[in-house]
Amino acid sequence: MTAPPSPPPPRRRNPLRRPGRRRSARRAGHLAGAYGLLVLTGLLYLVFSLALPRTFPTLGTLDSILSTQSIPAVLALAAMVPIVTGAFDLSIGYGLGLAHVMVLYLIVDAGWPWPLACLVVVAGGTAVGVLNGVIVEFGRIDSFIATLGTGSMMYAVTGWITDGGRIVPGPEGLPASFTDLYDSTFLGLPVPAFYVLALTVALWVVLERLPLGRYLYVVGSNARAADLVGIPVRKYTVCAFATSGLIVGCAGVLLAAQQQLGNPSVGLDYLLPAFVGALLGATAIRPGRPNPLGTLVAVAVLAVGLTGIAQLGAEFWTVPLFHGGTLLLAVGLAGYSARRRLRTGAATTSDAVAVTPEDGSP
Repeated sequence: MTAPPSPPPPRRRNPLRRPGRRRSARRAGHLAGAYGLLVLTGLLYLVFSLALPRTFPTLGTLDSILSTQSIPAVLALAAMVPIVTGAFDLSIGYGLGLAHVMVLYLIVDAGWPWPLACLVVVAGGTAVGVLNGVIVEFGRIDSFIATLGTGSMMYAVTGWITDGGRIVPGPEGLPASFTDLYDSTFLGLPVPAFYVLALTVALWVVLERLPLGRYLYVVGSNARAADLVGIPVRKYTVCAFATSGLIVGCAGVLLAAQQQLGNPSVGLDYLLPAFVGALLGATAIRPGRPNPLGTLVAVAVLAVGLTGIAQLGAEFWTVPLFHGGTLLLAVGLAGYSARRRLRTGAATTSDAVAVTPEDGSP
């Protein structure tokens, strides 16, 4: 008599694993981390609307937010790109000041056509970004120190061009077609809001849907591992800085159309809000990694909060206090989100191994 076939080996199970409960808790935590900042934006808007029913929930306030926060949003997106690779560009505020002064200098003092002046300034911003990337990667200088040094040099050039004063157009003013870059509307909304939207979509496509974006994220996660698998780390880091410089140049053109005079120190006011938006954005939509949609949500939170505080009649010093506190919170939350993302990935891998049969069959 033949012996009955032996039963298949039992699947290995993790005794500490509670499949349903853990999966639900993990999913709830992911949703809270991804969309919590977006919910906070809605709650802030609701609170300020109830506190200021006559002034806050109006079309005028919405137009003001979309218009005044367009340049901080563009600069936050510029700051985000090098952060994806694990670097920081502290020169963006100085670059913004130099770019907007150069646009007005070329139009007002040199008499250039404004399209040519804008094109040259954007190209110059890209060149400065390439220079920053080369200094960081080939000079082996920390990005904080390198970009702070180049930023200080750009600030000196700005002062040299303006001689410490302001560039003021003549009685005829600036060309209307140039100022319309900022003052015009589209579909009833300020056109700068559509610039921000277009830039966000473009960066999202590059970072989330193209191989270039995946390479940049790998470089930011582990540059040595990226180098070992054949990703040219230096090339992609320089590209990230060049993209940041290009965006800063565009922001300088937009700032010149808004201000309509050259102020050599105005760019520094945008540096802190830009990094607050970029770092806080790393806690939203894709928690633990800088991303353009999260940056846009973070800028919305800051815009709603600052507008509401201003309409409540807060003192002028509350703005830097708000930005400084939010920056500390953003750095803490970004670090927590990154650690949680790593733990979640490790737990998911562990669960997958735990339910695999010993013989390796599916």
